[in-house]
Amino acid sequence: MVLYYMRAWGLHPTRPLESQRDMYIHILCVGDVVGKAGRSVLAEHLPQLIQEHTIDFVVCNAENAAGGSGMTPQIYEKLLRYGVDVVTLGDHCFRKADVFPLLDSSDRLIRPANLPSAAAGRGWTVIPGKSGRRQIGVICALGQMEMGNNNSPWAAVDEAMAKMPPEVSIRILDFHAEATSEKIAMGWHVNGRMSIVFGTHTHVPTADATILDGGTAYISDLGMTGPYDGVLGRRKDRVLKFLTTGMPQRFEVATGDPRMYALLVKVSVETGKAESAELLVRHGQRIEGGPYDRDDGWPSQNHHKSRNKQ
Repeated sequence: MVLYYMRAWGLHPTRPLESQRDMYIHILCVGDVVGKAGRSVLAEHLPQLIQEHTIDFVVCNAENAAGGSGMTPQIYEKLLRYGVDVVTLGDHCFRKADVFPLLDSSDRLIRPANLPSAAAGRGWTVIPGKSGRRQIGVICALGQMEMGNNNSPWAAVDEAMAKMPPEVSIRILDFHAEATSEKIAMGWHVNGRMSIVFGTHTHVPTADATILDGGTAYISDLGMTGPYDGVLGRRKDRVLKFLTTGMPQRFEVATGDPRMYALLVKVSVETGKAESAELLVRHGQRIEGGPYDRDDGWPSQNHHKSRNKQ
């Protein structure tokens, strides 16, 4: 019976446990961090999760971390201190101008690869995990369906993978897209060539975490790391007033019911194939002192636009 359970967990009964631990690494992919509430719940739970699951690498989409839209250098530095290894962005990557120099200088902050080549920053990176045992590649791309006139994500992802050193077998893609169909198609497009493909942008966690037949862990959307007592991270009263009256409203970031959503993936060091994938959720405390602080920067004028999603 003991041997059965060891084999079920991918352990070989004749190998020392120490060497078997070296066969796999655990990677955590964190969903869109939204505003002060999202940063708070991430700071509360990420260090503990890293220790609890012996996580070697954390990639986190944080394009909504600053005031609900964009990124600031202060927030970026704090995310790294919490334990994030690579920060990915999305369609709001250029919302805060003070992050432009950081995009050009940091190899741990990436914007979508299918933006024009003249845009600030890089669309992929390769850095070591926390243990330093393996180099891990990360790519970010924007979808095209309902996402504006972006360059082809298919070509951009293929090009980024071709540029990565061939010895980098563990590769992760953050596909920041609106349409579930496009995300699923991307999963099949890179099946067997990526260790993990996770979707972001919709802020709603999906129930389809799986391992594709080529060994790629896939989920259509990680969901939001932020305030769920609202509408996609915004105050529900403001959104409802806009929807029911048609009158412009400032979609202020919500503060209640902060949760952290993340995909925990076990990956073979030798093959780069995913062995297991599990969506985790952790609950935080309602934040005090309002939805913004000095790390957010001054909320963009775009927050005043009447939109049903930022």
